[in-house]
Amino acid sequence: MLSPDEARARAVDLVARARSAGADTADAVYGASASEGIQIRLGKLEDVERSETQHIALRVFVGKRSASIGSSDLSLAALDELAARAIDMARAAPEDAFAGLAPDELLSHGDWPALDFLDAHEPAPATLRAMAEEAEDAARAVAGITNSDGATASAGHGVFALATSHGFSGAYGSTNRAISASVVGGTGADKQRDNAWRSAHHHADLPSPAQIGREAGERTVAKLGAGKLKSGALPVVFDPRVSGSLVGHLLGAISGSAIARRSSFLLDKLGEQLFAPGLVITDDPHVARGLRSRPFDAEGLPTARRNLVEDGRLTGWLMESASARQLGLAPTGHAARSGGGAPGVSASNVHLAAGTLSPAELMADIKDGVYVTELIGQGVNGVTGDYSRGAAGFRIVDGQLAEPVAEFTIAGHLLRMFAAMVPANDLEWYRAVNVPTVRVDGMTVAGD
Repeated sequence: MLSPDEARARAVDLVARARSAGADTADAVYGASASEGIQIRLGKLEDVERSETQHIALRVFVGKRSASIGSSDLSLAALDELAARAIDMARAAPEDAFAGLAPDELLSHGDWPALDFLDAHEPAPATLRAMAEEAEDAARAVAGITNSDGATASAGHGVFALATSHGFSGAYGSTNRAISASVVGGTGADKQRDNAWRSAHHHADLPSPAQIGREAGERTVAKLGAGKLKSGALPVVFDPRVSGSLVGHLLGAISGSAIARRSSFLLDKLGEQLFAPGLVITDDPHVARGLRSRPFDAEGLPTARRNLVEDGRLTGWLMESASARQLGLAPTGHAARSGGGAPGVSASNVHLAAGTLSPAELMADIKDGVYVTELIGQGVNGVTGDYSRGAAGFRIVDGQLAEPVAEFTIAGHLLRMFAAMVPANDLEWYRAVNVPTVRVDGMTVAGD
């Protein structure tokens, strides 16, 4: 794996080779990662995994024609061949009126924030094994746990670099540390499975392995004896483990490409009151140690904190340059890349601002409702906003959590769900999308 400086230099060199081969403009992206993970199951070593990857991708433009190509071979001869093949492919491609690099005048030119992505301490394999053993031991020690899917501890690091032919070049490295546990509880026909996990750039930001294990075990046994729900219109309360998915549907619907294709249920909703007054959803790419923090986007544009929803109103779209041109707007610094090809869009660290009520207060007036801890399936239509997903969780009876329930469906429409959302005050800050407990009244529950 190259260092960030080496990766940036290699990307700059590949762009120069593409220009020499006949490209009008070009950009190159380098990505690499290495990771090691140890899995323990039933107290024994189950798996040791080590992976290393690196890839460089080139995108070239000949007039309004473009092509992308990539390789894991970074030798100079391979880069020359890559550039030549990309030019040939672009000349054979159809024209795209909206293709091209980001506007020159919007490029970021350094003075990037220090985001503290790198943990200098690399845990030894023996340390990872001890972490996994501790997590599984704690999970299996919970009364009612009868089997284990295992516990895993992992550590890795990566490098990202971008260079463009109109003057941008930048790179950064990051580390990642993670721990997880998954166990089974119960016997016979009454068995349940659940898990707990945590991921961070720094080991110091992880909870103890024992805490992860206990959470996995306690979540599992709490699901034992799950019953069924009666069908009807009920208040639904979403646990923070799943409430972020509601904001995730918003993020997908405000991507510039979805708006440009007119394939979003939020089309023509810009500036409208989608949520209750006072509700705020923020995208902040400059959170120190944030899982999706980034100093610049995948087109070389600056990134900045922004309220996606302010006082309940939608403030704008997430756009890379191509969709911005199609919409007659400016890109927003949300371009993202996974490997080669044209950029897509991605939000960074997103959070829905906490409300004023505790989760208990949020549920206090619910005579009969459901508290959802797990969502199943993909029954959400991003074009129409129709929402229907399988779920599991707990009944709410007279404002209190009651018996576990499973095998039911919750349904509604995302616009009505957004308008009815009431957040609690228990916002946590360790996910990429951080959302507190959320209440949504009037959803349709289909059970027995």
